Amino acid sequence: MTEPMKLDARLAAPVEAVRRALTDPAELRVWLAEHAEVELPRRYEFWGRHTPEGDVPHQRLLHVDDHTIRFGWLLDGVETTTEISLRADGPDSTVISLSQSHFDFAEAISGTSIRGVLQTFWSLSVANLAAHLEGRPLLPKVDFTSADLRGELLIDAPMAKVYESLTDSEQASAWFGYPIGIEPWVGGRYAMGGFESGYAAKVVDLEPGRKMSVDWGPTGVTTWELAESGGKTRLTFVQSGFDEQNPPYAAWAGSVSGLAELRRYHEVPDWQPIWLPAEIPGLQPETADATS
Repeated sequence: MTEPMKLDARLAAPVEAVRRALTDPAELRVWLAEHAEVELPRRYEFWGRHTPEGDVPHQRLLHVDDHTIRFGWLLDGVETTTEISLRADGPDSTVISLSQSHFDFAEAISGTSIRGVLQTFWSLSVANLAAHLEGRPLLPKVDFTSADLRGELLIDAPMAKVYESLTDSEQASAWFGYPIGIEPWVGGRYAMGGFESGYAAKVVDLEPGRKMSVDWGPTGVTTWELAESGGKTRLTFVQSGFDEQNPPYAAWAGSVSGLAELRRYHEVPDWQPIWLPAEIPGLQPETADATS
C-alpha cells in the first residue's frame, strides 16, 4: 500500500465552527456532497453526483472525538481510510489536517481507478470548506456523473489584473503554490514545475487580455475566458478534447481547486494561501501534466 496522502490548511474560523461544518449534515450538503447523513458516533455518510462512486453511501465511521473524524471509504472495491483532524490556531483560526490512504499517483494519471481522484477531490473539498467558512461563493464541484467539465467564478478585481495573474509566471506560481512557467503566446510553453521540469503543455489559442487555451495531451485542452461583470471579472473555464468514456476528473478537480487561491489572491488583503507547506494539494512533479 502507498503512503497516505496528506494535506494541511489554515481555515479562517474557530475550531467549533469548523467541526460543525464537518459534522452537521446540512452544512456538509453545502460544501461537500449532494447528500449527507450524520449520526455521531455511529454514522458519517455522504454521497451523490459530487462524490466518487456516489450512487450510494460507502463510508463506515471508525472513530470520532472532539478533534478527529476517521472513516473507512469503499472505493473501487477497496476500503480506504480518511482521517480529518483539527487544532486551534488562535481564537479565530483552525488548522485542518487530512490524510487519505490508498492514493496512487499512477491511477491519477491513467484514470484506471476512481481512487486516482482522491487527492484533488479532497483539495477541492477543503478549498470549498474554506470558502464556506469565509462566506464566499463555492467553486464548482466535480460532477462524477458527467463528462461536461465547465464552470465559472466571479472575482472582485479588474479584468486586466486577473489576466495578468493568469499569464505571468511569477504571479501564477504564487497563487497556485507551485512553480509555473508560462509563455503567453500561441505555441508557447505552459510548464508545471517550471521550464526546467522536463514537461510542458502548449498554448494553442490566445486572445490577449481575455482568453487562453492550453493543450495537455490526453487530459485535453483547458480554456479560460474573462469578461467584465458589474465591475468584477467573470472567469469561465472549460476542459475539452478528452476521452469522454474516461473524463480527467482528477485533473479537473486540481485545476478548479487552484482557482480558489486565484480569487483569494485578488480579494483578500495581505493575502496568504490557506495551504500550509510540505504538501502541494493536487500536484507532485511526476504528475504535473495530469493535474492541471
